[in-house]
Amino acid sequence: MPRARKKVRPKTARERMQARRDRLRREGLRPVQHWVPDLRQPRVRKAIRKEMAILARHRDREITDEWLETMYAGVED
Repeated sequence: MPRARKKVRPKTARERMQARRDRLRREGLRPVQHWVPDLRQPRVRKAIRKEMAILARHRDREITDEWLETMYAGVED
């Protein structure tokens, strides 16, 4: 007499995500979380404007500006 096949329940979202993480780790990858400034927040924008004003008055500003322009020019190519 053939055996009855056991019904397999679908994996939950948590189980699927854990399986994906496990697979990526086996492939030599690791998770990294990035935190970036929230530009929607007025206080963050204010702090950035303050820092930019300080940088604009820096004695080596022209050297830094030239370097940034060179870097951006390389990205556009």
